[in-house]
Amino acid sequence: MVAMHISNFKLKVFHFLEDFAALDTSGRRRQAAASPSHHYRILGLVEAGWPSPAEEELRDTLSLDEFLVQNPDASFLLKVSGDSMTGAGILPGDLVIVDRGQTAKSGDIVIAEVDGEWTMKFLKKSGDTVYLVPANPRYKPIKPKHELKITGVVTAVVRKYARGSEARGRGPGNKVVEQTDGE
Repeated sequence: MVAMHISNFKLKVFHFLEDFAALDTSGRRRQAAASPSHHYRILGLVEAGWPSPAEEELRDTLSLDEFLVQNPDASFLLKVSGDSMTGAGILPGDLVIVDRGQTAKSGDIVIAEVDGEWTMKFLKKSGDTVYLVPANPRYKPIKPKHELKITGVVTAVVRKYARGSEARGRGPGNKVVEQTDGE
């Protein structure tokens, strides 16, 4: 049953990468197409502690693609489920950017297959011992019994707060949309 679960997971990842045009039908990596990136203006600093007078000036521009993804050909996104990494600021529903090209070091957040199960945890090395540590005290560290495969290093977390007026129960013209039992 576990082997079937892992095979299905690998097949889903393959189809995901194929759909994202990262792999061709034979499983080989496609040449990355140049994607347009949008450069956002950096207008200044905002105080997260005590309020300060608002000040706006153009400081620079920033491409989120270039800022968040260091190695585009070896990177992919995963949607987070579960709460074992909440202490690291990674919440259910977030997207994590994973770089397959980085060598994992102790302290990195990694995507790993441990004894046939997939997880995201902190990698910890102590001498010859390697284990995975959650960022939630409700979970225990995982020490592999048989096998540990590191797939990649988490390099960024993406979280969307504002979802548009429709997601907040507002429709066109910012009018409140009410739902009845039949809808």
